[in-house]
Amino acid sequence: MRPRLFALLIAAVAAPALAQDDFSRAEIKVERLAPGVAVLFGPGGNIGLSYGADGNVLIDDQYAPVSDKVAAAIATLDRDPVKFVINTHWHGDHTGGNENFGKRGAVILAHDNVRTRMTSEQVMKELGMTVPPSPAGALPVVTFGDGVTLHINGDTLHVIHVAHAHTDGDALVHWEKADVLHMGHAFFLKESFPFIDLSSGGSIDGLIAAANLGLALAKPTTKIIPGHGPVGTRADLLAYRDMLVDVRAKVAAAIAGKQTLAQLLATRPVARYGMPDGFIKPDQFVTHVHASLTAAAAQDHPHAH
Repeated sequence: MRPRLFALLIAAVAAPALAQDDFSRAEIKVERLAPGVAVLFGPGGNIGLSYGADGNVLIDDQYAPVSDKVAAAIATLDRDPVKFVINTHWHGDHTGGNENFGKRGAVILAHDNVRTRMTSEQVMKELGMTVPPSPAGALPVVTFGDGVTLHINGDTLHVIHVAHAHTDGDALVHWEKADVLHMGHAFFLKESFPFIDLSSGGSIDGLIAAANLGLALAKPTTKIIPGHGPVGTRADLLAYRDMLVDVRAKVAAAIAGKQTLAQLLATRPVARYGMPDGFIKPDQFVTHVHASLTAAAAQDHPHAH
């Protein structure tokens, strides 16, 4: 992921005018993955699209200023309006277009916790950001707990909640017939280390569990849409899961050995995985994993000293 993408998110939240020029230059690129299924790439999170006789379904919708460009890109495949938008989590680079598509008639679906977080001010400590509540028109209208299933466009879309992964409201979307899986921010591919949003209930163990679920759903032929980065394969997801497990083990061993965070970072535990210029830098990722495991240990042993 280009660091600029999240810089845009921060700018758009803090002072929308700052980001307008960047968004005016943004391009939405379309890649067809299967009959009736495509992915749209742009300045925000990757958008999944189901299109066909029953209407258009979007998985995430990027930022508000690019909604018209997203709609124009969809129209190159299907000129019908968007019927449903499914949010994979609450972050603005995936939900920013909700209000615009809602005004055009789309029904917004998301996990219960997505609506809860969007209705109140959120403090993202890891990014040093405070995000104001979303406008009423941007909120999910239909929410779910464990998941929901859509029978549409000749396929079955399974929307499955994964707990405490990137956030506490993540969902994966699996096209059963088309053999496509949208992982949201539970999967980052090639462009950055993953972002564990601890302030939003994310955790390293939940992220590993989400990757394992994705692996269970995917076949060798499955096309997997990450939250950011190019479309991947099951082999890509397996390598990602193995990286998460490896880093978790290294951090857990350091904690057990009473190493300080500084001592742990000095060992460069993720150096073999590259990606130094991504949005989440190597030391940030290790720090987030450390904080996640430390918080989990504190919950398991609340009276320990």
